Amino acid sequence: MTALNRVPSLMVRAGTASAFAIAAVGGSVVVPGVASDAAAATPATKALQVAASKKGAPYRYGATGPKRFDCSGLTLYSFKKAGKKLPRTAAQQYNKTRHISVGSRKAGDLVFFHSGSSVYHVGIYAGKGKIWHAPRTGDVVRLQKIWTKSVWYGRVR
Repeated sequence: MTALNRVPSLMVRAGTASAFAIAAVGGSVVVPGVASDAAAATPATKALQVAASKKGAPYRYGATGPKRFDCSGLTLYSFKKAGKKLPRTAAQQYNKTRHISVGSRKAGDLVFFHSGSSVYHVGIYAGKGKIWHAPRTGDVVRLQKIWTKSVWYGRVR
């Protein structure tokens, strides 16, 4: 076998080895709006993956999962699965995060919607101006574009 004939074989074996390595460490699922690679190891990115995995779960006021959620219930549940503790309501969660600027936001940060000084909604930033959230009664957990500039960002410590 010539060196040229071995190259495809080596590439196939490397791909197979990579697939086995991914499977051995638990693998990952590619989900729109979810960071991958080395970032997947961070609690924020893990929380983002958990929220994305709940796509289609029905909204229920006061629900904290695992099958139904309200907005802060989804963020609480997602970060709990990632090993971080958050308080129950969106306003309490805002008060427990490190406040960051729009320019500093990263996938996995929390996005707080406010009217004046009152926080009324929260989601998990997915990048590209989108969040995973549980919007309202009659809706489901979904990825959605941020619809207002009246938002603050917070990073879970």
